[in-house]
Amino acid sequence: MERIINPVRERWVDLLERPRMENADLQKICKAIFAEVLKDGDKALVKYTWFFDQAKVERLQVAEAEFREAEREVNNDLKRAITEARQNIEAFHTLQLTGRNEYVNPKGFRCWQETRGIGKVGLYIPGGSAPLFSTVLMLAVPARIAGCEEIVLCTPPDRSGRVHPAILWTARQCGVDKVFKVGGIQAIGAMTFGTESVPKVYKIFGPGNQYVTAAKQLACNYGTAIDMPAGPSEVMVIADRSADPRFVAADLLSQAEHGPDSQVILLTTDSCLVDRVQKEIESQLAVLPRKTIASKALENSKAIVLENVDECLELANEYAPEHLILSVENYLDSIPQIKNAGSVFLGNYSPESAGDYASGTNHTLPTHGYAKAYSGVNVDAFVKKITFQEITREGLLDLAPTIGVMAEHELLYAHRRAVEIRKEGGKEKSEKSKRLEVGSEREGQ
Repeated sequence: MERIINPVRERWVDLLERPRMENADLQKICKAIFAEVLKDGDKALVKYTWFFDQAKVERLQVAEAEFREAEREVNNDLKRAITEARQNIEAFHTLQLTGRNEYVNPKGFRCWQETRGIGKVGLYIPGGSAPLFSTVLMLAVPARIAGCEEIVLCTPPDRSGRVHPAILWTARQCGVDKVFKVGGIQAIGAMTFGTESVPKVYKIFGPGNQYVTAAKQLACNYGTAIDMPAGPSEVMVIADRSADPRFVAADLLSQAEHGPDSQVILLTTDSCLVDRVQKEIESQLAVLPRKTIASKALENSKAIVLENVDECLELANEYAPEHLILSVENYLDSIPQIKNAGSVFLGNYSPESAGDYASGTNHTLPTHGYAKAYSGVNVDAFVKKITFQEITREGLLDLAPTIGVMAEHELLYAHRRAVEIRKEGGKEKSEKSKRLEVGSEREGQ
């Protein structure tokens, strides 16, 4: 790890610069594949599944027989673990549901807000070197809680043309039956445009490599929303002398093993801790099955020593990490100072891996500094909020002067007229009603 001692504030931005992603070439590739998916549909998906994944697929949608086979192949220990994680995720995300919020003005009008699940959503589950069945939980569970009517899941197959059984079993446990053997740029294109097999969706969720990220950003140009922009995974650990160097090293390595482009940063008030953590990293890395990947990621890692925890928190807010771990004394006192982070882990016994799998929080989080403006995936990400208003004649009369003045000053005279015409119509109706009443009285005499 690169060690930096008490850097001046003017250097913070440069020190925290993430590895750059060359986007121009990515966009060019994405546009070409999108165009082919739009033109050729399933044919293009089959072609690129062979080109990128070396997998021949004749039927893109996973058949019922494959779900049954997955049921047999997933061992009971994993089933129990997935079930327990799902229950915790469901419990936490159910609490995020919001009820109806209503404002009633006694002068004659009321406004309220109601939520509706997004009708069609697409979930992207990466393949890569490991099956991310946990991401199925993180996306499908809140989608179901939100009330999304149609959930489409795309994931790349292995070279035999099969989807990993743990992904299929988890999808079925979450009530997702539309699973497609397609990954990468072509999967995002399929959910953007729709093909003979893959339905078009309104919003796409899920992590991926730089190609998937670029494809999701391109999808926005075609009217398909996405959960958030994202980059490689990252963790920042703030530690003082109370931290256990074994725990800190394990947390840094757990993020580093995600991929060679992952970034891990240690902020500490104790320079001696850096040496102890470094020794632990070397020791733990030696027995790590994914040590080659982790070692590559560690090449971009940094250990920054600062004067106090407050400075560490300031720097963390500037970086806006995907994951922030506070391995410090009195960590609860630091919570009000945290402004920019995807998910925060408090104390020595809250590892990032708990949030990745089973504690209940969501692991689909903003990266690359986007935590300054974006939240991690939650139930709100899967719903729309629609406002309603009901105004009586009396209420409109009360609002009319305010609307009229504001419309006039914005030179939107038709807006003002839409109110005035109702006032005039009301007068005419009122006078007509009076005439009818008088006429009825005369007839009765």
